[in-house]
Order: sequence, then structure tokens, then C-alpha cells
Amino acid sequence: MDILLLVAIAIWLSLAMAGAWAIQRTSGQSGWIDTIWSVAVGIGGVVAVSFAGGDFDRRVVLLIVICAWSLRLASHIGSRTRGAAEDPRYAKFIEDWGDGAAWRLFLFLQIQALAAFVLVLAVYLAAANERPFPGAIDALAMLLAIIALGGEALSDAQLARFRKTPEAKTDVCEVGFWRYSRHPNYFFEWLFWCCWPLFASTGSIWNWLSLLAPLMMYWLLVHVSGVPPLEEHMLRSRGDKFRALQRRVNAFFPGPRNSTLPGDQQ
Repeated sequence: MDILLLVAIAIWLSLAMAGAWAIQRTSGQSGWIDTIWSVAVGIGGVVAVSFAGGDFDRRVVLLIVICAWSLRLASHIGSRTRGAAEDPRYAKFIEDWGDGAAWRLFLFLQIQALAAFVLVLAVYLAAANERPFPGAIDALAMLLAIIALGGEALSDAQLARFRKTPEAKTDVCEVGFWRYSRHPNYFFEWLFWCCWPLFASTGSIWNWLSLLAPLMMYWLLVHVSGVPPLEEHMLRSRGDKFRALQRRVNAFFPGPRNSTLPGDQQ
């Protein structure tokens, strides 16, 4: 394991999120934080793959995978942020933090840098895998990555189309994947990071650390900065309509709807 390389990546991620903090304080738009975070993880992943010593063919494929993830997510969040109102999740954090919001946000973003490092570490461990590529496990990992990237892109597109309709002002989104999960974009984001332990799988004990990426991502999305603040915002803005959605649609994992409830005729 190249410790100096990982230290350099950790410093890069910390500096990137410090820059994200400065941009948020200047622009007042927290959406740029997630845009910069996506780019920072992508760049960290590219550096990790480029300097890891694993199988060359594997590293070429992983370079394409991490670039596809970073560019898609950053461009989506960036285009959504331009001309948009403040991200409701960050707005609630800043409101709750009160007078100390500026420095608490800085600390929060450094924690995000640490989370980003866990993800890049998984990418590095996958790229350092010397097992000949491709194998059966690699094929499964590639399938998982393709499904996750495609599913998240389609979920985001479905929500974007819904937001352009008149119903979006007062109603909740239940089109496409959103009929079977209240947060399908978060589910597919988590699923994407499940492919990296498969790419990394060898007999090395260090490669077990790659499991931290999907475990951490699940915890963050489901219990910390994903579902909880967003659902709190939806309850404030949509009230009983969102409560009804909570009763008939799974929060995270896609699954059958509770069709016994009123309003689920399809």
C-alpha cells in the first residue's frame, strides 16, 4: 500500500472541501458543495488508479468507471444548482447551527473530505489488485456499476421531468423508479459503491477495507445527510401528501408498493 500517495490524496480532498466552503460562503449556494465533492472524489480516484500497481487492464476500466461516475454526478448537481434556491438540507443545517454556522459548516465539510477519502481508498485498493482482468467477479462488478450508473441517471432524469410539471408545486414524485423507492437516486448511488469491493477482491487483508465504502455510504445516505434531512424538508413542504407516500413507498430499497392504501390505483 502506497501510504505517501494516500496521504497526498487525503490532503487534496481536505483542500478541495475547504475551497467548497469558501465558495458556499461567497455564493450562498450550498449545491456547489456537492458538485465540488463529486469532482474532488473523481480526481482523487483518477490519481489513485493512475499510480496504483495493479493489473493494467483493470486500471484502464476502473479509470473509465470512476470518471463516468464523477462527471455525471458533478454535471447533474452543477446544472441543478445554477439559478436554483439554496439546497434545503444545507439550509436546515445552517439554520440549526445559528451564529456558529460558518465554522460548523467548515468542520462538516472536512468530515465530508474524510468520507471522500474512504471512497477513494476503495478505488485505490481495486486498482492495486494484481489479479488478471477480467474474471467472473470483475464481470459482476462491471454489471453492478453499469446498473447503478444507469439507474441513478434515469432516476435523476425522471425527477427533473416531474419538477417541470405543474403538479410538482404541490405534489410528490411517483413516476418511474420513484414509484418503488422514495429515494431511488440514493439507492443507486449506494449500489455503485458496492462494486468496488468486488473489483478489489483478492486474498490480501488490506482489500477488506474496501467494504468501508458501501457501508459508510449506506450509513450516510440512510441515517445522516441523505434521507433524514430531505424527508424533514418534504414533510414541511408537502405535509400529508408526503406522509401518505411514506406509508405506501419504501424509503430506500426499491420494493412493492402498499397498494391497499387510497391513492394507489395503478
